[in-house]
Amino acid sequence: MTNPCRRHFQRVTAAVAAAAVAGPAMTMEGSTVYELHLAKLQQDYLRLKNVQSTEGKAELKRQLLPEYVPYVEGVLAEGKGAQDQVLTTLMVWRMDAGDFAGALDIAEYVINYALLMPDRFERTTGTIVAEEIAEVALKVQKAGGTFDLDLLLRTEQIAGEQDMPDQAKAKLHLALGKAFAEKVADDDTSENQVIVFGYLDSAKKHLARAIELNTSCGGKKDLERVERLLKKHAAPSS
Repeated sequence: MTNPCRRHFQRVTAAVAAAAVAGPAMTMEGSTVYELHLAKLQQDYLRLKNVQSTEGKAELKRQLLPEYVPYVEGVLAEGKGAQDQVLTTLMVWRMDAGDFAGALDIAEYVINYALLMPDRFERTTGTIVAEEIAEVALKVQKAGGTFDLDLLLRTEQIAGEQDMPDQAKAKLHLALGKAFAEKVADDDTSENQVIVFGYLDSAKKHLARAIELNTSCGGKKDLERVERLLKKHAAPSS
């Protein structure tokens, strides 16, 4: 798979096959390049079943995913929305492997064309995308780390309007609220109060929405802190 010519061939082949089948009522089944990747996916799935450790599964997925990149690039470039079990499965694998940007590239296509998830996935696409990324972000934030705000904003843009359980949507808003809030320290002395106020105002909106959706989401203390800081950094005059 390191051969550039082979990667180019697979990308072009996937693009041609995806462009030939339009609409979610159709499927990529029967396409040679699709069937080859589906067979490989099934083989790799069996390899993953033999690994008990969650961390071990994630590491194996990180090793396997590059082999599918040409196929994904081809389908995303020229695809017209045909059902594609390879693509939807790889979207989840990318999230499991920590490649959230790559997962969102696929998610945007999958949601745009309303592709169905394989039967073994019980949640809808929007729920999977929002909840999986939000849960990782919240775990990082709880441990005192930071999670990429732009990734969370893109997640909301792609999946935020999808129908999902209130608890799942609350997690995304909570993660966003925390990400905005952590941009402002308690002793912040920034001269650009417009930016500071903007972060805090966005944090308040997301945290309040998370609590509205799920009162036990755990964002009440964060909201109290944000409201306290908002009083300190009074809204700048226009």
